[in-house]
Amino acid sequence: MTNEIIIRNTLEGIGEGEVALHLAHILCLEGGCEIDYNDTTLTIREKDCTIIRATQLVTAVRPSADFRVEVIYVDPVFIEKSTPNNNYGMRGSLSLAQNPVMHLTDEEFERCRRDFEEVGRRHMMVWHHFLQDLMVSTIQTLILDFYDFHARINGAVEVQSQSASVMQRFIGMLERGDYRRNREVTYYASELCIAPKYLSEISKSITGNSANWWINRFTVLDISRQLRDRSLSFVDISEMFNFSSPAYFSRYVQRYLGESPSEYRG
Repeated sequence: MTNEIIIRNTLEGIGEGEVALHLAHILCLEGGCEIDYNDTTLTIREKDCTIIRATQLVTAVRPSADFRVEVIYVDPVFIEKSTPNNNYGMRGSLSLAQNPVMHLTDEEFERCRRDFEEVGRRHMMVWHHFLQDLMVSTIQTLILDFYDFHARINGAVEVQSQSASVMQRFIGMLERGDYRRNREVTYYASELCIAPKYLSEISKSITGNSANWWINRFTVLDISRQLRDRSLSFVDISEMFNFSSPAYFSRYVQRYLGESPSEYRG
């Protein structure tokens, strides 16, 4: 339970370290913040709640001086255990990937704040004989309220449940880091038991971006993080991402980051 749920009151370190693969549930209590995420800038202000599923896509955080926030990071496997058995989860989570910020009414904000407090209170009950089940139930309540906020703001989310399920599984494979070893659409399509063209069509129709775009997006952001770690050589990073040679790695970085590895590192 120690690393499955991590509670913080700052966005510093989002997408890094022990929370690198966790989903971030964010509640802004005061002030505001800008987050560069997935080629766009999210603006979070007081009484906004946000779910950032792929925290690896966060590249910068700019809080105001009076920014106060509560953040609950949850491991993807634990999220799967806690997700309610309804199709809205698949549709809503994919919609949130495109627009993850929700501005709450006063009642919704108070309800969400109580949900966050309850998660924190229950999380400290390490003596509880059924702590795992208790936390699944508590996180599920939080998720259901997020669904409720999202449904009120966005109305019905029209995505075929089968397509949503495929896309969610595809993004899940990327979140667990499969792109470090496999960057071909054919690999993911095979794992999902569908045709590569069908996966690309689903990705484009649901998210507006191709399957190949998502693969490269996860890869490039991860590589950029590794390049900032000067303890790693370019050969180390090349091998980490299963490139056939350092030269191919260099060409990939040049193509997607616009600079050679040495130029990017500076």
